[in-house]
Amino acid sequence: MSMSWLRRGFLLSMLALASVALIACSSDDEETTSVSTADSAASGESTLAKVQDRGILKCGISGSLPGFSQLEADGSYTGFDADYCRAVAAAVFGDATKVEFVETTGANRFETLASGEVDVLIRNTTWTLSRDSDLKQSFAAPTFYDGQGMMVKSSSPFQTLEDMDGATICVNQGTTTELNLASQFLERGLTYTALTFETTDLLQEAFLAGRCDGWTTDKSGLASRRGVYPEGPDALRILAVTMSKEPLGPLTRHGDDEWFDIVAWVTFGTFQAEELGVSSANVDAQIANPDSVAVALMLGVGYDGGDVTDMGLAVGPQFMQAVLQQVGNYGEIYEKNITPLGLEREGSLNALWINGGLIYSPPIR
Repeated sequence: MSMSWLRRGFLLSMLALASVALIACSSDDEETTSVSTADSAASGESTLAKVQDRGILKCGISGSLPGFSQLEADGSYTGFDADYCRAVAAAVFGDATKVEFVETTGANRFETLASGEVDVLIRNTTWTLSRDSDLKQSFAAPTFYDGQGMMVKSSSPFQTLEDMDGATICVNQGTTTELNLASQFLERGLTYTALTFETTDLLQEAFLAGRCDGWTTDKSGLASRRGVYPEGPDALRILAVTMSKEPLGPLTRHGDDEWFDIVAWVTFGTFQAEELGVSSANVDAQIANPDSVAVALMLGVGYDGGDVTDMGLAVGPQFMQAVLQQVGNYGEIYEKNITPLGLEREGSLNALWINGGLIYSPPIR
């Protein structure tokens, strides 16, 4: 048997194992989710009612990914995902501070949502068919379009994936990253050894210790970790290859359309506000005297003496006012948290659709 067929057989086995592992994880989550959904239906209490009764939003995040969600020394959380948690709280309570952040891992995040431990998961999570159907969890809208990359030490000889034949790769457990890695190496006829870790901190320790040749995850995650790498960002190099499509965004449980609509339209509202030029700096002026009918509809105010239009969202027609006053529009959230990682929006999929990107809101009307 030729070496190429040996390699192909090995990688097919690895891909099958990775698929089984991900399906097994999905099956466990599906069982938990089904019970949770049934219990919720039996109680007749919606997620919104539970959140309002509790007086605080429980939001699942990573907590260890700079730029997206990170625990600071003072006990606060910063980041893009953390700000979207605050945006949902602002819409529900009129107060962006009414959030309890719950740290989750790649392996337990779906079960944490399915069990009701959190109300929404906003944790750099990729929208896929199996997660939407098998896990019975709904993706509201992509907030960040990403792609899987590969990071190596700058001192290494690796410039392409082809250079990494036989390499050992560090990867997070229970993620689409495992399956993408297997697929990409299979398609190139390459072999590799995967070292899997439940948390990124453990993965980084292994990479620092030289236990693996490459580190693979979403490019945003690589840029985030490269920026705070103990040996400095220049010690690492991100290869040019993009191995997958990774649309990231908030998740809710199936079966609660009212709550899903709130999370989705808060997200879309931040997109629409940027497109219309409404920001934290001018939202009060726009509330008092909106520039257009579109702005008036988004902010839940009358235009030119007209009546307020209530479009039926359970948090009322003025839900975006507190979101913009206290958190900001999409561009503000991105500029504050993601731009410092070196991930510029211009020319990327995360630009507004009018600028050639994919950030697009359905009409708020």
